[in-house]
Amino acid sequence: MAKPILFWFRRDLRIRDNAGLYHALRSGSPVLCCFVFDSTILKNLPPGDRRVDFIFQTVKSLKQDIENAGGELRVLIGDPTLEVPQLAEEIGASAVYANNDYEPAAKLRDQKVSSILEKKSILFKAFKDHVLFEENEVVKDDGKPYVVFTAYKNKVLQRLKDPFYTKSYPTLKYLKGLVRTQVSSALPTLRDLGFLDTGFVFPKKSINKNTLLNYQKDRDFPALENGTSHLGLHLRFGTVSVRELAILGLRYSDVWLSELIWRDFFAQILFHFPYVEKSCFKPEYDQIRWRDSKHDLKAWQEGQTGYPLVDAGMRELNATGYMHNRVRMVTASFLCKHLLIDWREGEKYFAEKLLDYDLSSNNGNWQWVAGCGVDAAPYFRVFNPVAQAEKFDPENIYIKKWIPEFGTNSYAKPIVDHAEARHRCLRAYAIALQK
Repeated sequence: MAKPILFWFRRDLRIRDNAGLYHALRSGSPVLCCFVFDSTILKNLPPGDRRVDFIFQTVKSLKQDIENAGGELRVLIGDPTLEVPQLAEEIGASAVYANNDYEPAAKLRDQKVSSILEKKSILFKAFKDHVLFEENEVVKDDGKPYVVFTAYKNKVLQRLKDPFYTKSYPTLKYLKGLVRTQVSSALPTLRDLGFLDTGFVFPKKSINKNTLLNYQKDRDFPALENGTSHLGLHLRFGTVSVRELAILGLRYSDVWLSELIWRDFFAQILFHFPYVEKSCFKPEYDQIRWRDSKHDLKAWQEGQTGYPLVDAGMRELNATGYMHNRVRMVTASFLCKHLLIDWREGEKYFAEKLLDYDLSSNNGNWQWVAGCGVDAAPYFRVFNPVAQAEKFDPENIYIKKWIPEFGTNSYAKPIVDHAEARHRCLRAYAIALQK
């Protein structure tokens, strides 16, 4: 028998239309699968982190699917830079296959794994799966990366006219290539991981066609339950295929497809300009003198600013790990512009709370709102949270859902005056840019 290939699941927790798994199965070698609960990440998370619960449930289901197909999913706990090479050597693998992960820490991890495997004469191969286009696939004619979204989007739309870029990998046809080394390997429990069953009901990974057909007119109204897709969590962990979603966008909604392209855009910005993880894309904005108000930051985090749309959004985030996209923009703008608190504080808080947290998208959107990122809104554009509420939640349905004391004396008073805050913000930005 040929030496096996070890397929390593990461942000691609599905069998269907999985690029790396397809290539492993089509190689002609038997394929054993693994997933590693990364202890270097888990140690920094609270026991009730819903994302770990979601991953656990998903991996449990994935393991069952693989075993039903005659294969095996080894589920390990530890540092993947140690666990993956050790398992590959243990099973006598000729190669480890995976799908690309583009975050800086993940790239360093993969470089380390590849280096260790090379010393053991084991090949490491990774494939594009998490995005439609990666790294240098979509660049300007001079080879430089796009930093303006509209131009990037236009190039992508031209490329998507070729069905090659959205073609699914027919993984399910080749599952006979899956093998197992033992009848069944044990699945760790959440308790083994140091986490709790949260009992949370996660959004479905399917999308209603009518949601897409009505997306353009409904997407900005947070009170509409089906106004958006709620697929961010599934895109984040790869339980759905971005290629299959792009086909739906091409078929039913240009505007929804545009959101998928934004996701790719921010991923390639992080690839070409990795410094944005910690710093402003436009360095001059690092001169802004932010206010260090623990009181105001806490009020924002807890939904106690006295601005109803902001507070409703933050309470929704705290309760569910989700926030409507229009409201995300308003809450983020309020922190940066009204409270003049560093966007990195908001980015950090969203990273802790969002089920669909994705470094490149979270970073890109926060910098966009703060006016310091690529293709940014002018810094002098300051969302008026009152006007936004009147326009997008005119009957206060969303606000009342998350703020039961709304309209009573027990609701918080505004912690800042809109006009004064706007003036303070513009002055701070102007002084920084003059430097």
